Amino acid sequence: MFLHRSLFPGAPDFPPFRWLRLLAWSCAALPAALPAALLMAQSPPPAAPPLIPPNPAYSFPARETLTYAVDWRVFPAGTTILHLEQQGNEERVTATADSIGAINLIYRVSDRYESSFNRTTGCSAGFSKQIQEGRRQVDTDLRFDYPQGKALLNEKNLVKGTSKHEEAPVAPCVTDLLSAIFYPASQTLTPGQSFQVPLGDSLHTVAVNMKVEARETVRTPLGTYQTVRVQPTAAAGVVKARGNIWIWYTDDARHIPVQMRARLFWGTITFQLTALAQK
Repeated sequence: MFLHRSLFPGAPDFPPFRWLRLLAWSCAALPAALPAALLMAQSPPPAAPPLIPPNPAYSFPARETLTYAVDWRVFPAGTTILHLEQQGNEERVTATADSIGAINLIYRVSDRYESSFNRTTGCSAGFSKQIQEGRRQVDTDLRFDYPQGKALLNEKNLVKGTSKHEEAPVAPCVTDLLSAIFYPASQTLTPGQSFQVPLGDSLHTVAVNMKVEARETVRTPLGTYQTVRVQPTAAAGVVKARGNIWIWYTDDARHIPVQMRARLFWGTITFQLTALAQK
């Protein structure tokens, strides 16, 4: 969702309420008018490290739904629902992000996301999104063809009636913007340690460093949790210098993400768990 010009006269529109993409490494903090070609013209990021397979002792949920309240600064901004479900050896992740209340008067958001990854290797099969933000309606589908070493991007602008197809090299195994929220849960989260994740974002593979910072007690509307705070950062690509992001996972075998936060120059967005169900 865009931050309206009336709030910051003379400033370009910014999309602080594209929550999942923002949380997944703050790409949404880029000015809306910034041409995609500029991102493509940046120097190629350094080679990403191989994806560490999930810990064999970790069990992804057979079926689970997590509901989050989303606040921007002190204002209720929306609701995000994440759903995980096993399908064969794949873990399917779906998500919705919807604005609420007064925010809808500025810029209505109703976004849908989907991804899946192999529970044994952690490799993502792809990532798709259906964006409805104000008058903007775009469907995007990103597939990872590992045997061919290619990322395949198809995009349709439903308002303009245009479409595009692009291809680019991809690393042998990557995670995606949505799966990357859950991948760290499959690793040992020890404060003071870190690990790197190859993230397939659009037609780039970016090395994201997941730093396990500290243990903290976190209070959410659903309850109080003992957690481990993880901060993702990157030295190149769209993640670099876009702000700070943290994810708080429960400090137990499940590693449930109970709180997520993105702190950027126009304010802070916080996701707090409000409901958790095995359905």
